[in-house]
Amino acid sequence: MDRRAFLTAGKAKKAAAVKPVSPIAITTSPTRTLSGLNPYTGAWTTNEVIHLLKRTMFGAKKADVDFFSAMTMSQAVDALLNVPAAQFTPPPPVKTYNNSTDPNDPDNTVAAGQTWVNTNTNDGGVNSNRVASLKNWWMGQMLNQDRNILEKLTLMWHNHFATETDAIGRAIWCYQNNSILRKNALGNFKQFARDITLDTGMLVYQNGYLNTKTAPDENYGRELQELFVVGKGADNATQGYAESDVKEAARVLTGWQINGTTNTSVFTASRHDTNNKQFSAFYNNTVITGRSGATAGALELDDLLTMLFSINDPSLHICRKIYRWFVYYEIDAATEANVIAPLAQIFRTNNYEIKPVLSALLKSEHFFDVLNQGCLIKSPVDILVSCCREFGVVFPDATTDYTGAYNMWLIMNTLSFTMQQYIGDPPNVAGWPAYYQQPQFYEIWINSDTFPKRNQFTDQMLLTGYTRSGKNIRIDPTIFAKSLPNPGDPNLLISDSITYLFRLPLSQASRDQLKKDIILSGQAQDFYWTNAWNAYIANPNDMTNATIVRTRLRDLYQYLMKLAEYQLA
Repeated sequence: MDRRAFLTAGKAKKAAAVKPVSPIAITTSPTRTLSGLNPYTGAWTTNEVIHLLKRTMFGAKKADVDFFSAMTMSQAVDALLNVPAAQFTPPPPVKTYNNSTDPNDPDNTVAAGQTWVNTNTNDGGVNSNRVASLKNWWMGQMLNQDRNILEKLTLMWHNHFATETDAIGRAIWCYQNNSILRKNALGNFKQFARDITLDTGMLVYQNGYLNTKTAPDENYGRELQELFVVGKGADNATQGYAESDVKEAARVLTGWQINGTTNTSVFTASRHDTNNKQFSAFYNNTVITGRSGATAGALELDDLLTMLFSINDPSLHICRKIYRWFVYYEIDAATEANVIAPLAQIFRTNNYEIKPVLSALLKSEHFFDVLNQGCLIKSPVDILVSCCREFGVVFPDATTDYTGAYNMWLIMNTLSFTMQQYIGDPPNVAGWPAYYQQPQFYEIWINSDTFPKRNQFTDQMLLTGYTRSGKNIRIDPTIFAKSLPNPGDPNLLISDSITYLFRLPLSQASRDQLKKDIILSGQAQDFYWTNAWNAYIANPNDMTNATIVRTRLRDLYQYLMKLAEYQLA
């Protein structure tokens, strides 16, 4: 991919039909890189720290860069992967809406500002408000993330085990689904697959609760193999699972339902197919013994997962998904041999624990290869959240002003929706096309509609910001400038700003032009800016001088964030 030219087309590329890419999808293009999983031993500078943070978190705040720069590379990756236990279960979303008009609705017992996740409602309007509360809360988790990989991973697993709140319907089940993604984000993938299979949200989304011995529903049995665990097409040496395997998996999974009162998955033995299930040669002609009684569903599910994980394909499939999320979308033959295959071996050796795979990848020479830096197009969520975090945008504190906080998070969600990524509602069970649709992949995020909206967002944030119910979020460019080592030097101001905001350099000629036209306002001497900055720092209440400084910084960052380079991570 030409990292600058992807924005220059006069027309948006027409997307191919939505169809998940074969998990191997080895390209025949020239080899991009010959690096592999050997531990990275190169320079550990600000550049490498920023690369690591922009891939594993949303943006690279100057304070975070300083924090991880004090560590070795290996220590930094370990810190990002060591998520405190309490963060896997953050305080849940709260009630930010009016009571039901039905005086008997249980939700009316939930006080404003208290969580609704343990109380049912019979009011459709209330439920819709709860879904909005959940999505806004989730945006707040990303904006307020700690110094670890959890939020990036939660979104990745949401894209992998995709569900849609519109289809699930009940907000409590949507919240439970999100909780499972968080709890398992760095855990054991086999356990993850089991938990998501019995998740209330997934049981509704894939019609698992309707799957009975007299009317087997194949939806989840298909997606469990095609998308979630095995992958479509397996590898070049096999034909993959058979259609009969989908039917047999559906029979294994018969009998699971949801108790709407307790909001738990339950097994109803009378709805379960107790006959044996015969699988194809792809699964070594495995027979899952039919069982009866209260434990039949759990036992057969365990047998099914054991069978699925008995072949190599799950390790390859999941490692490719992780690779495309954190490194690059193109997997050529060299990448498959040098990175994916050894990652898959690590996955299998560690009994499908996720953390060892991420540790090996993020510490590898391949991850830090210069060809894998600045080549990933930011998703809408990434462009929005990273912008706010890197510029230190101040949001209302949810602990003291939950209404103001949720209102501002709503604005962010609305903006992400207009840019074609709505958390909680990917377009289909395969997730967002940017992570599977070849040959465009990430380039799908940029078109003639979405790119102007990205520019409008950054422009608006630098001008008046966004206001709702008396609260406002906006970029104060002086906050970012003050965080830089020497903002009084116009050359270093521009150079350091580019270092932290971009992943690709600008030519010296471009930097000189920016300095002359914007920072110096056409003047020739650097001291024009230095004097203005120093005067502002000495007396920030002098509105005349403060306006000069803010205007020049605003114009500088407005220009920089319109460039193609700003869209890359």
